[in-house]
Amino acid sequence: MASLATYLSVAVATVLWGANFNLAKPVVAEMRPLIAAADRFLIAAGIMLVITYATGNRLTWRHARIYLILGLLGVFGFNLFFFLGMSSTSPINGALIMGLNPVLTSLIASWILGDQPTRLQWLAFPVGLLGVAIVVLGAGARLEVSRGDALMFVACLSWALYNVYLRKLPPKGASALATTTGTMVAGAAALTLVALLSGERFVVPSPYTGSALLMMSVSGGVLAYLLWSAGIARLGPARAAIFMNVVPVASMAISTVSGVPPTPAQLLGGALVIGAVMFSALTGARAKVTTSPCVTSPCG
Repeated sequence: MASLATYLSVAVATVLWGANFNLAKPVVAEMRPLIAAADRFLIAAGIMLVITYATGNRLTWRHARIYLILGLLGVFGFNLFFFLGMSSTSPINGALIMGLNPVLTSLIASWILGDQPTRLQWLAFPVGLLGVAIVVLGAGARLEVSRGDALMFVACLSWALYNVYLRKLPPKGASALATTTGTMVAGAAALTLVALLSGERFVVPSPYTGSALLMMSVSGGVLAYLLWSAGIARLGPARAAIFMNVVPVASMAISTVSGVPPTPAQLLGGALVIGAVMFSALTGARAKVTTSPCVTSPCG
């Protein structure tokens, strides 16, 4: 049965990812999107390698295929299509499409893992999605259909697949730390290759932009991925995915601290999102969670 610490780990991860939207503003203003994505995960992968080897863990070639699959889905695929999609669609559309992630994850998990949410949790999904819609629509943005919408859906699908395969393909004999590190190294390598092939130039950012990029790498990269990996191993992808709806609410809260208070509609939407998450957590705590021995123990 999942503990309070498990729910807190996935909740904190989504809050950190929500902060990335605010931190990304000065980064994308100064750096090209593909370069920013590659730089972010090169830094994160480097930090993870230091932590992994300093704690006595190791990456092995026999797990290279798993690292590659997870890295292509959770780091490369999501970030590539996210940045490309956001370059040709509105933030409102992007946020609404990403709000479909819990449903997509649950559908894929039920198909691949046989991990069925409870009936009450199925009710929480549309409530959370409605909350996301109210939050982003509260900003007064207009819906615009564009080619980027399809790219954002692919990003959402990539993250849903990552959630499922993170649980389906735990490397035998490898620690969760080593798995996360291998995933980041593979994803960072793929992002760097695509950035180089695109012709975009790597640049040295200004101190302010560099600080924001470093925070994205450490908090929204290293720490968030570690917390998410630990939480999803115990909750399962279907139950953990509902917490992704916290991301736009976290970004809204950070904007409030920065001097941009939310509208009444945004407050209402935020309450629905938090309510859906709490409802999912409480109903999930009463359900029996079946996980493989490797993902619920250090496994070396």
